[in-house]
Amino acid sequence: MHIGILKCGQSPEAIRGELGDYDTLFENLLAGRGFRFTSWHVEAMEFPASVQDAQGWLLTGSRHGTYENHPFIPPLEDFIRRAFAAHVPLAGICFGHQIIAQALGGKVVKSPAGWVVGPQEYDFGGQPVVLNAWHQDQVVELPPGAQVIASNPQCPYAALAYGDDALTVQAHPEFDECFVQGLIRHRSAGVVPPELVRQAQDRMGAANPGPQAGLLADRLEGFFKAPRAAKATDRGAA
Repeated sequence: MHIGILKCGQSPEAIRGELGDYDTLFENLLAGRGFRFTSWHVEAMEFPASVQDAQGWLLTGSRHGTYENHPFIPPLEDFIRRAFAAHVPLAGICFGHQIIAQALGGKVVKSPAGWVVGPQEYDFGGQPVVLNAWHQDQVVELPPGAQVIASNPQCPYAALAYGDDALTVQAHPEFDECFVQGLIRHRSAGVVPPELVRQAQDRMGAANPGPQAGLLADRLEGFFKAPRAAKATDRGAA
């Protein structure tokens, strides 16, 4: 199955060579599951010609806010709406989770609750799952048709399902401990409160999300490969 990865940002240059860029992290997370990947760097205005250029789309994280004035955000929202209308499956992680919600009528803000960093426990329908997080922005109003499938006290809308057309998660199943440590070294200074950084580092030893990230890889695989009856493009796709 051909998955298009829409890179909405890039990992810090200082660790990119050693630990990979965002598309590489997802290719590693989903390796051995029968997918092939093509990446488009949409942050740099590199977009697919058509929503049909892949059989499914995966939108990555970004250091940008969905509500900020960046050139790539309006065409990305338009692409999301067209893919959704055409029933081409969409998956989004962190910024991807947020921009899909925003494009489909939800609301994203810089949360007054502040930053969420490092291992966090989420309730996926009664199943506790620990995943790494790195965000301050959150979805605060759901789009029409979105169903909450995971939450925790810091992030009530931590994962959303839109029927079998979209699946989005606020946390980062693709981030391992080394990658989070790299973000701490290169993106936390002057941004994330030092006490939150210390707490995140303490939790890394006690709550390693590595094995549980595979549960999200399973869920993403199941979502992309789910049998789908042919659907008309009945939501106005162009």
